[in-house]
Amino acid sequence: MTTRVALVTGGSRGIGRAIALRLAAEKYAVVVNYAGNAAAADATVAEITTAGGTAIPVRGDVADEAAMAAVFDTAEARFGGLDVVVNAAGIMTLAPVADLDLSVLDRMYRTNARGTFVVAQQAARRLRGGGALVTLSSSVLGLAMPGYAAYAASKGAVEALTLILARELRGRDVTVNTVAPGPTATELFLDGKDADTVARLASQPPLERLGTPADVAEVVAFLTSPAGHWVNGQTLRANGGII
Repeated sequence: MTTRVALVTGGSRGIGRAIALRLAAEKYAVVVNYAGNAAAADATVAEITTAGGTAIPVRGDVADEAAMAAVFDTAEARFGGLDVVVNAAGIMTLAPVADLDLSVLDRMYRTNARGTFVVAQQAARRLRGGGALVTLSSSVLGLAMPGYAAYAASKGAVEALTLILARELRGRDVTVNTVAPGPTATELFLDGKDADTVARLASQPPLERLGTPADVAEVVAFLTSPAGHWVNGQTLRANGGII
């Protein structure tokens, strides 16, 4: 059998890390892409290999087309091809529209919108038949909370890409979907929030809790499995019913 291979951007921490671990549990060889935190990427790889899986860390900025081409090249050289690409890399800075520093806007668009496009472009060129591309958006698009305009706009670009690329890949047997988590208990999400704010956000979904990275990883595992291959061009809101 040919080894199934997955590339997870932003795979060193948070939701990306949970996705990398979950796909490794499905016997994928996993390429853990990271932007700068080599120690966290190494820790993710070590957890996978200790459990008997196969993984390598590869550094690269998702918004840099040359760097990401090199990441994909490394994956193909090491494992022979790619079957799954998950773009979990993203950044978030919150501020009202009137107050947002436009350099911050540019940085979010560079990583969240351009970065998704760069990764999707490489995936469209390289994924093997039967493969899947999954991108990450956010349920804040529907929640429309003050302070989130720039971040939500950058994720709206991700969702706009999904169905169009799925249609462009007609005949390739490759699916393209987006997962849009709700409030999820990651280090990034919890940073700077007091206990009352966290409790309020956790109480909003009908399930009355925050999501976990593992919750999101299960959705990605389904979409990238044969069982999920009939789902194509969709945005799935994994948010406990918050919207």
